[in-house]
Amino acid sequence: MKIGFIGLGNMGAPMAKNLVAAGHDVTGHDIHAPMPDGVIAAISAAGAAKDADVVITMLPNGAILRAVADDLIPAMKQGAVLCDCSTVDVESARAVAEQAAKAGVLAIDAPVSGGIGGAAAGTLTFMAGGSDEAFAIVKPLFDIMGQKAVHCGASGAGQAAKICNNMILGVTMIATCEAFALADKLGLDRQKMFDVVSTSSGYSWTMNAYCPAPGVGPQSPADNGYKPGFAAELMLKDLRLSQQAAEAADADTPMGHLAALLYETFVENEGGQGMDFSAMLPRFEKRHRG
Repeated sequence: MKIGFIGLGNMGAPMAKNLVAAGHDVTGHDIHAPMPDGVIAAISAAGAAKDADVVITMLPNGAILRAVADDLIPAMKQGAVLCDCSTVDVESARAVAEQAAKAGVLAIDAPVSGGIGGAAAGTLTFMAGGSDEAFAIVKPLFDIMGQKAVHCGASGAGQAAKICNNMILGVTMIATCEAFALADKLGLDRQKMFDVVSTSSGYSWTMNAYCPAPGVGPQSPADNGYKPGFAAELMLKDLRLSQQAAEAADADTPMGHLAALLYETFVENEGGQGMDFSAMLPRFEKRHRG
């Protein structure tokens, strides 16, 4: 396929490289990041979109997505697919899909799970919202960039799935870190804690696959000074999106709300900016009840 790729930062660059390695013709544009090897540079987003079969965007937020879509969609050919892999608010995803439909362009929102490592390895999970037709066109590309793609429903459903997933992730990581900090104060060895919980009812992805305690369980950012695999500020962004969606949907999410407040404090007031979201563990280690 002929592919346009807008947003070639930490996530977009390795995704685009995997498409190039699979033999696709990729033209990219980014106002800051350099072009990955094999990606043809375009001087504008519209230039990257011209004549493309699929245009993929990986952008920071919904406002930027809407602004970029204003440039992209008029430049896209009829029947092409705009595939947004950013994590944005549901309203922005639906607005862009509606704008695309009016211009004769298909649209799919397909945020990802798996982080920078998954982008590089081609093992991302895509959560897609849009028409069956759009999903079928982009599915072969999802298979190159990831290991799983789930068609969640109509436009916006991909973002809804991502937001709900990451609300669980944020709440679970906080609980896992709290439990390790409590175990420390109770004199329980961290390895013994892991051995019990990882095979008991406390089993979770944050414990078993991404353990926040250094030297315990499989390799994770905790073993690399908490350098981010998934940065705390990105978790904060997703938790804020979950609460924005909850407010719009009149959904009661007290744990999600508290997790958002805790990550906000951690990122904005406690040095969590630039650290992995699992660095909540050293945060809790230093704190006392009160």
